[in-house]
Amino acid sequence: MTTDGYLGGLMSEQPGDLSPMRRVPPSARLVLGTANAHKVGELRAILAAEIAGFDTTVVVGSGDLGLPSPVEDGVTFEENALLKAHHVGRATRLPALADDSGLVVDVFGGAPGVFSARWAGHHGDDRANLELLLAQLEDVPEHHRGARFVCAAALVTPAGEEYVEVAEIRGSLLLRPEGHGGFGYDPIFQPRGYSRSMASLTPAEKNAISHRGKAFRALADEIASVISRG
Repeated sequence: MTTDGYLGGLMSEQPGDLSPMRRVPPSARLVLGTANAHKVGELRAILAAEIAGFDTTVVVGSGDLGLPSPVEDGVTFEENALLKAHHVGRATRLPALADDSGLVVDVFGGAPGVFSARWAGHHGDDRANLELLLAQLEDVPEHHRGARFVCAAALVTPAGEEYVEVAEIRGSLLLRPEGHGGFGYDPIFQPRGYSRSMASLTPAEKNAISHRGKAFRALADEIASVISRG
């Protein structure tokens, strides 16, 4: 399917049309390319802490607009982040922000990597992904369970400007899940220098050190600029 054909079908405004353009709230100034409500909440909290007077209602998630997810066929976090940002930006005509993040396990040579969200075969099945990874690591001793979370965050403007930042946090993988916060692999990831899992940290603690928090903060000035331009 061509880009023109895709946009024509998505953006058409027939009587009774419920296209993404009609669903975008009037207050929206930035769309985040995710259907994950946790990520939307994290971004709002991060930007509120970084940008004076930031109004969290200007950020809307693509899942709230009923946008279909694109095929994430990039081979790097950066490629997938840009792919998702362009996808939702074209559909809404708003500045678009997206991230692609995942867990990189030392003894797996970098896997799950870009396949982190679908490691067990179904995209977004956090419990299945976590349980499979733990089973695969069952015989790996603690001193060889090093890992890192990596995040590439991409901001794309309606004019075609692209900004990308990559950040990471190192740590190790626990033998069993701990904590009830966060999502994904957070319950088994213990950040370096901490005695608790990522899922045991408060949202503020997590945002201060997380790969996603670092990447989004690195884009804060550009985000503030494009939002202020309306």
